[in-house]
Amino acid sequence: MDSTIEVQGKQLKLSNLEKVLYPATGFTKQQVIDYYVRIAPAMLPHLAGRALTRKRYPNGVDEEFFYEKNAPQHRPDWVKTAPIWSEGNHRTVHYILADDLPTLVWLANLAAIELHPSLALAKDITCPTMMVFDLDPGPPADIVQCCQVGIWLREIFDHFELQSFPKTSGSKGLQIYVPLNTPTKYESTKTFAHALAQLLEHDHPEMVVSDMKKNIRAGKVFVDWSQNDEHKTTIAVYSLRAREHPTASTPVTWDEVERVLRKKDAKMLVFEARQTVSRVEKFGDLFAPVLELKQRLPDLKTEASGHVAEVDEPISIAAQAEEEEPTKARGRSVKKTAKPVTRKVGRKV
Repeated sequence: MDSTIEVQGKQLKLSNLEKVLYPATGFTKQQVIDYYVRIAPAMLPHLAGRALTRKRYPNGVDEEFFYEKNAPQHRPDWVKTAPIWSEGNHRTVHYILADDLPTLVWLANLAAIELHPSLALAKDITCPTMMVFDLDPGPPADIVQCCQVGIWLREIFDHFELQSFPKTSGSKGLQIYVPLNTPTKYESTKTFAHALAQLLEHDHPEMVVSDMKKNIRAGKVFVDWSQNDEHKTTIAVYSLRAREHPTASTPVTWDEVERVLRKKDAKMLVFEARQTVSRVEKFGDLFAPVLELKQRLPDLKTEASGHVAEVDEPISIAAQAEEEEPTKARGRSVKKTAKPVTRKVGRKV
C-alpha cells in the first residue's frame, strides 16, 4: 500500500505502509510513521541542527540493519544537510539535519527506526552542548541497578550545582544528561565523565565498572563515559528502538527513578510508542531543559586543590565531589530551576 501525502507543503510518497517492522507485535511502518508524527513537536527541537546518524531496518527489527551517515542521493531537494569532514574516512560526510516534520516523516518511511544525533550542533561540531552518561546493565543486572548508579551520579552533580536529566535508553539501560550550552570541548566533557565513572567504580566496585570489557560487566552497571566524543552518537530522546516491542527512549523524572529503585520493578521504566506519546501529552517535554539550561563544568584541576590532573589519578581528582557533604538537601531546587516545556503532540495522520 502506497500513498502520497502533503506535510507542511512538501509532497511525500509513502511506500509499503502495511509492512510489519516489529513482528512480535505486528507494529507496521504506518504506525512507525504515525508515532514520529505524533511525537515530532517534542522531538524535533532535540534533533534540529545536529548531524544525524540513522539506523535503518528495511525488513523489520528482526532482520539485517545498517547505519547510514551520508545523505542518500535520492533525497528530496528540501532535506537539509550539513557537510562535516571525517578524519577516519578522509572525506566530507553530508549528514541529514532533521529540522522539520517532512524530513522526520521521510526518514520514518525509509525505516530509519533509530535516530542517533550528535551531542554538538553541526555549526560547531567540536563543541558539545551536553554531557552524557550511558548506564548499561550487564545481566542479571537491569535498569533497577542503573537507577541506583544514576542517583549516585546525581549526588555528585548536586555537589557541583549541576542539574541533570534522566531518560530511558529505550533498550536495557538509563542515560543521564547534563546540559551545558556554554563553550566547551569534548576533551573537557570526556575527561570529566571518565573521572566520575572511575570514582563510582572506586566507591562501588560491587556494582559499577568504567571499563567496557564484556568479561567484567556481568551483574554490574557499565558507566559509559566514552559517548562524550565527536565521533560518537547517542540514541535521540523519543527515538524508537529496534527491540521486540516498539519501545522509545523516554524522559523520566528523578522521582520516577527513585520509585523504581524502591520497588525494584524494571517494568516501570519500559515505555512503548503509545505510552511515550501519552506522557508528552500529559507532562510536556521533560527533556526541554537540556536544550536551554546553561551550565559550566568545574575545573577538575582547581577542584583537586592544586593536584596535577594526570591520567593516573582521576579518582583523586573526582573524589573532591564527595569530600564534603552537599550543603543542600538532595532534592533541593537549584537556582534557575528548569521546567519542562509543554508542546502539543501532533494528531494522527
